[in-house]
Amino acid sequence: MGPALAAGTSAPLPAKAAGKSGSGRRLVAMLLSLCLGLFLADGIVSLVDDSLTVCFGLRVLMPVRGMVLVCATVMAVLVYGLMALTAMIPKRLFVPVALFNPVAALVMVPVLIYAYGRHPQAAWLISAGKVVLGLSLLGRFRSGLKPGWPLVREEQLELKRFSWLNLTGFVLVNVFVLLPAVAGYLFVCASLAVGHFSEGFLALRPGGLTVQVRTYVRNDGKRIRLAPMAHVGEAQFYRKLSRSFPTNSIILMEGVSDSRNLLTNKLSYRRVATSLGLTEQQKEFEPSRGEQVAADVDVEEFGTNTIALLNLVGLIYSNGLSAETVLKRVSYSPTPEVEVAVLEDVLHRRSQHVVGEIRDRLTGPEMLIVPWGVAHMPEIAREVRGLGFRLEESGEYQVVRFGPGRNRPKP
Repeated sequence: MGPALAAGTSAPLPAKAAGKSGSGRRLVAMLLSLCLGLFLADGIVSLVDDSLTVCFGLRVLMPVRGMVLVCATVMAVLVYGLMALTAMIPKRLFVPVALFNPVAALVMVPVLIYAYGRHPQAAWLISAGKVVLGLSLLGRFRSGLKPGWPLVREEQLELKRFSWLNLTGFVLVNVFVLLPAVAGYLFVCASLAVGHFSEGFLALRPGGLTVQVRTYVRNDGKRIRLAPMAHVGEAQFYRKLSRSFPTNSIILMEGVSDSRNLLTNKLSYRRVATSLGLTEQQKEFEPSRGEQVAADVDVEEFGTNTIALLNLVGLIYSNGLSAETVLKRVSYSPTPEVEVAVLEDVLHRRSQHVVGEIRDRLTGPEMLIVPWGVAHMPEIAREVRGLGFRLEESGEYQVVRFGPGRNRPKP
């Protein structure tokens, strides 16, 4: 019988097992090297591209940047998944690499909401951070940034086998910590975006979507009520809002007319409403009090590009997603100038039209009610305040409730 092993030493692995473990560690080292190399390349290309954007307004590297980003993302996902199967990967070093781009995208969301004009500078800072992180990890593995391949040598990795404890811990952290945190963060960002861009007329809350109906008053006693609307919602919302209108009111109704039949497909939200278990505004919103007045524009006042887009949208809404509609949507690629013109027609032109109707009717004693889409409300409210009106009161109405307690329309 051979001599006993010295204290503190371990028995050598059998040759076959040692060879298998060595080849596994060699493969992991190669994958980590590719991941780190692509991460650093992505950072350098992004930093150069963002620098050209910030300094000169040029985006000449976008095709190259996109290809490098895709390769880096694939490797990051692969390495992140391998962390669940082997404890050989140093998580404290490669978790930041694997999650850098997703976290950066999440960080950019508030910037896009509150400081969209500064997003190139924010993107530059993120790219610079990516380069700094990549170089610091490269220096750690290559001892002073010495050139060579692989970037991560197999002897730098601990020889660890598959562990159920590592797999279970990885899954639990992702399912019960990471995913809920991301979902909660995105919900908060969505709520902030809704409130910011609608200037408080629309709110996203855990219980559902609400709108804020505001009543403005002027020193001469004239009142204007702005009632934000949604194309689809719960029937109870439309009925409750209709009942709140006083009898001595003039209701300036939204609804684009089409006297020359320029729209080939009528816009309908029936499919959307049915799929969400809601109802259409035009079906349930029927004010029985006050005088209804058409206060929207006619389609012929829109530009040709706007009419073409409305016809495309109408085709998709009426026929649903099919090979034909998808092909037409993909082939439609408007220029930035066309997008601005469409937005001008659909939002600004119509908002200014109803503001003109408001001005024309300020001589009468009736209250003016403007039940228009929530996207129009910020501009209309600014114009109303410019006419000498001040906010008198506000009230909230629930448009959609989340959860099982929601009232679904009758079939």
